[in-house]
Amino acid sequence: MLGGEVLAEWQSGLDDLFAVIAGRFSRVEPRRLAFAYVRGLLAPLERRNGWTIAEHAGRRSPNAVQEMLYSPCWDPHAVRDDLRGYLVEHLGDAEGVLVAADTGFIKKGTRSAGVQRQYSGTAGKVENCQIGTFLAYASPKGRALIDRELYLPKSWTTDRERCTAAAVPAEVEFATKPQQARMMIARAVAAGVPFAWFTADEAFGQNPGLRDWLEQRDIAYVMATRNDDEVPAGLHTVSPVKAMINTIRAGAWRRVSCGDGAHGPRVYDWAWTPVRTTFAHGRRGWVPARRSISTGEIAYYRCFGRRGTRLRDLVRVAGARWAIEESFQTAKNEVGLDQYQVRRYDAWYAHITLAMTAAAFLVVARATEATKGVPEPATAS
Repeated sequence: MLGGEVLAEWQSGLDDLFAVIAGRFSRVEPRRLAFAYVRGLLAPLERRNGWTIAEHAGRRSPNAVQEMLYSPCWDPHAVRDDLRGYLVEHLGDAEGVLVAADTGFIKKGTRSAGVQRQYSGTAGKVENCQIGTFLAYASPKGRALIDRELYLPKSWTTDRERCTAAAVPAEVEFATKPQQARMMIARAVAAGVPFAWFTADEAFGQNPGLRDWLEQRDIAYVMATRNDDEVPAGLHTVSPVKAMINTIRAGAWRRVSCGDGAHGPRVYDWAWTPVRTTFAHGRRGWVPARRSISTGEIAYYRCFGRRGTRLRDLVRVAGARWAIEESFQTAKNEVGLDQYQVRRYDAWYAHITLAMTAAAFLVVARATEATKGVPEPATAS
C-alpha cells in the first residue's frame, strides 16, 4: 500500500497540473467534469469509457461526461499548449529529441471521424480504424506525448457531408502524416520547446518534403528510410543507401548501444558514410546503418546535422525513436488513450488531450520520484 504522505504528495501534484489548465475552461461544470475525467483515466478501471468514468465520478449516467468532450466551454488545443509547457518545465533539456509516429485505434462502423479500412501499425495489418499522428518529447528526465493530429483520409476530406456529420470543421483539409508532423514540430518550435534533434521511422524519413522542410529550418534529424532510397554519392551521381553501406569495409562497423530497452541495452552494429552534397546552413548529411547482431538484418537512416557530429550522437537519436512507442504503450495501458467511445472530430481531440494530460501526470510524478530514489507511482485511484 502506498503511504498516506506519498498519496497526498501525488494528489498535490495532480492539483498543480489541474491549476495549469484550469483557465482554459470558461465554466465551472465542464472544468469539474474534465478533471473528473482525468481522475477516471488514472483510476484502475478495467475499461475507461463514458460509463465507467461517470460511475467513478459518482454520476448516474455518462451524458454529462460525454457532452463535456465537445463542449464549447473549453478548447482542447489550448489545453494541449498548457500541457506541453508543463512537460517542458519538468522534462525540458537542450539535448531533447522530438519524435513523430502514428498509431491506430481500431473502430467499428463508418461514422467515427477519419475511420476507414487502412493499415494500422498497431495491428500490423489493414483494419477498420482511425489513425492519429503524434509528437513526443524525449529527454534524460523522461518522455511523453506533447501533440496530436487526427489523420483524415481523402475519402473523408472529399466528402463534406460526411465531415459535417462528424463535426469536422469546414476549414480542415487533407494532410499527409508527414505534413501533420511538420505542423506539430512548427508548434513546438514556436512554443520554445528545447530540443536538438528530430527523429521518426521510414514513413516520415522517406518523405522528401519533410526532409527539405527540416533542413531549411536547420532542424537536425535522424530518420529511418528504405534500402533503395537514393542519395548523392558523388559530384554527379546518386546511389541507393544499401549500395553505399555495402562499400564500407567490415572493420568499420562498431558495436554500440542505442539506449536501454525493456530487456537491457539495445546493442547493434553500426556503420556510416557521408552524403556528398551541399546542405543548407553549412550542415552535413550522413547515411548510418544498423545491423542486428543476431539476424544480420540491416536498417538504414538519413541524417542531417552539424559538422563534427559523431556516429554515437546519431545512434543515440535513432534510439530515442522508441520513446514514442513507449509513450503509446503507457498511455494506452495506463490511461486509456485508445479506450474512447466518441465519433465526433472535436470529441476525439478532447479525449486524446485529456488522456495525454493523465499520462503527463504519471511521467512527471515518476521523474520527480526518480530524483528522490523512491519507487515509481502506481496509477491513482
